[in-house]
Amino acid sequence: MTKMLYFGEDFWYKKAMPRQARLDVPGVLQHVIARGIERREIFSDEFDYHFFTHRLGKLLGDTLTHCLAWALLPNHFHILLRAGSTALSVFMRRLLTSYAVSYNRRHRRSGHLFQNRYKSILCDQEPYLLELVRYIHLNPIRSGVVHDFAGLMNYSWCGDGALMGLCEVPWQEADEVLGYFDRGVVKARAAYRSFMLDGLNQGRRPDLMREGIANNRKDEEDRKKDETGLCDPRILGNGDFVKEVFKNQKQAKPEKQLRISWEDLLRDVSERYSVFPEELLSGSKRAPIARGRSLLIYVAVRRMGMRVTEVANLLSVTQSAATRSLYRANQMFEEDKSLDDLLKNS
Repeated sequence: MTKMLYFGEDFWYKKAMPRQARLDVPGVLQHVIARGIERREIFSDEFDYHFFTHRLGKLLGDTLTHCLAWALLPNHFHILLRAGSTALSVFMRRLLTSYAVSYNRRHRRSGHLFQNRYKSILCDQEPYLLELVRYIHLNPIRSGVVHDFAGLMNYSWCGDGALMGLCEVPWQEADEVLGYFDRGVVKARAAYRSFMLDGLNQGRRPDLMREGIANNRKDEEDRKKDETGLCDPRILGNGDFVKEVFKNQKQAKPEKQLRISWEDLLRDVSERYSVFPEELLSGSKRAPIARGRSLLIYVAVRRMGMRVTEVANLLSVTQSAATRSLYRANQMFEEDKSLDDLLKNS
């Protein structure tokens, strides 16, 4: 019989079997949660919060990892990441190890700071990105650290303030998130605030945390909704997304950052698909232009370190359309091996 161990909002299953290996697919959203050992504090004063966010921001820049939402609480944190060429396991090891060493030294303690392994859930972006942003940014209210929206907007250790324009967090992908609500920043922030208010009464969201699914056991409700019947506790998405994750997990390879200008990349891609560079920037949905645009977005974001919002603006498409192109590009590389030569020669 399965014995469940509860830790705050989340719970893990204790079984007489090895822990499942982590899944790590570049370009896919990952909701990461880490808690203090025995539910103890991991942030004890302002310096701790400042050191953690400084270290997080530096690692994001160094590894081309994107952060779309985050919330730090006294004994745990949530971060919504989109990994680049650096594996999430490497990113988190560097983040948690450096922070734990600093914390223990300053507070004159020894031993483990974090509870077990951090938890990570791969998430299908299209249906879940905004839900996860809301869930994470409402965490300080659910946890009782702040009492209302006024307190949340003034809480320095959460991404809500950056989205509302009350503070600047250079490493947070605020423009990408706001772009899902409206092209104009004022309207986007108003729509975001309304969206947050609607979620205030939702309480805990076990569906977003993959609670109730033990290891490889298929969840009955998910099977009823999804004809594929595929389900995995490490993945938030339908059966088709689960299949895509496992396919790309096997194919994932380390990627080196390219040293090429945007203009040269635009020229190379336009020549490959026999279109004019201006057509790639037009927003046209014609097949060769759409494929060329997908390749441009993939290389620019994944291999050159450009932001999704920046590339989307250059190509006259929305942020969500640009993100979908990242997934389509994976299939393109599988079908056309000559694309690897394009990257090698760049």
